[in-house]
Amino acid sequence: RLGHPDLGIAHLSDMRANAEMIAGLDVNTPLIADMDTGFGGPMMVERAVIEYARAGVAAFHIEDQVLQKRCGHLSGKEVVGIDEYLSRIRAAKLARDKIGSDIVIIGRTDALQKLGYEEAIRRLRAAWEAGADAGQLEGVTSKEMARQAVQDLKPLPLLLNMVEHGVTPIITTMEAEEIGFRIMIFSFSCLGSAFTAIRETLEQLKSIGVTGLPQQARPRAIFDVCGLQEKMEIDEAAGGTLEKA
Repeated sequence: RLGHPDLGIAHLSDMRANAEMIAGLDVNTPLIADMDTGFGGPMMVERAVIEYARAGVAAFHIEDQVLQKRCGHLSGKEVVGIDEYLSRIRAAKLARDKIGSDIVIIGRTDALQKLGYEEAIRRLRAAWEAGADAGQLEGVTSKEMARQAVQDLKPLPLLLNMVEHGVTPIITTMEAEEIGFRIMIFSFSCLGSAFTAIRETLEQLKSIGVTGLPQQARPRAIFDVCGLQEKMEIDEAAGGTLEKA
């Protein structure tokens, strides 16, 4: 949305607004949102949790990178000390309890790249003890490591972030379930697909002067996905004057 790389440039207002828009599209589908580093110290973490809960977010992951963070599948990541990381988890739990929310806290660690496997596992155990409901070992580099992490952290539920062409090998949903992961996200699936399609379409427009969109991309079909019929029915039931589309 911002047109910038994932380097901690998006702030709480950006992330909350985007999450609220997505959550508002379908109240029956739980939304997991990224909370990055919590956007600051404990007071900012508290505010972020309250804002996310009010926006309709069902769960969020909060990590131990420094405030100037970057995508978990880029090199050069730096993490804060474990005490600072745990203060973020505790602040998140206090905020949730304060407002009586059931929002799920996923403690994420990016320590694997710089500090190694054992320290990353230690941090996730400590995050669980501090109030996290689930854990995320970001940047798993092998299926063997993924399997070992699930075993080492039982009974803590683990989330797998499947970023294709990132540092983690391809793990299918079936494999992830067999390994023992309880949650799985494909955080680049829609972004990557849209990036590829938009670039190819605009290259075709530049080269031959027309986009060549398929029939299923006609305006009515797109608006129907966005609830056109439902909106027209609401207007009609309320005595509105709009003609049927």
